[in-house]
Amino acid sequence: MILVTVGTEQFPFNRLMGWIEVINDLGFVEEEIVIQYGSCTHYPSGVKAYSLLSQEQFQKLIEQARLIVGHCGEGTVLLLAATSKPYILVPRSQYFGEHVDDHQIELAVALAEKKIPVAWSPGDLVRFLAAPHRTFLPPVTGTVICQHLKNRFD
Repeated sequence: MILVTVGTEQFPFNRLMGWIEVINDLGFVEEEIVIQYGSCTHYPSGVKAYSLLSQEQFQKLIEQARLIVGHCGEGTVLLLAATSKPYILVPRSQYFGEHVDDHQIELAVALAEKKIPVAWSPGDLVRFLAAPHRTFLPPVTGTVICQHLKNRFD
């Protein structure tokens, strides 16, 4: 099973839903797809879809998933990094009205430099689905995190 999660942002992530729809319709995926679609205004047909999930339901789906496609929110990144499952991140974009700014793109660029899989296009997602691999975030000290936050918000 493939789990797709977009978090609970107030902004829809319909672009990712469109990618999943095309990938599913063209037969690139032959297994069940479960989507947590949040505030998206549409999601692909032929999938199991939930607007919101309890923490318990979400954790159970993560355990059942073969791989996970997630938006590039900080909480999702940390959650997926703590799992043993292969995952790929898709950043939301301010340009498409998916967030108030491009911090997810900034985070995705930094994570991609650390070899964390990021899908910038449907093709990136198809390639990952064909050959998923587990990657690990390098350990980060509290000092590094504090400095990053200071730089970001000063």
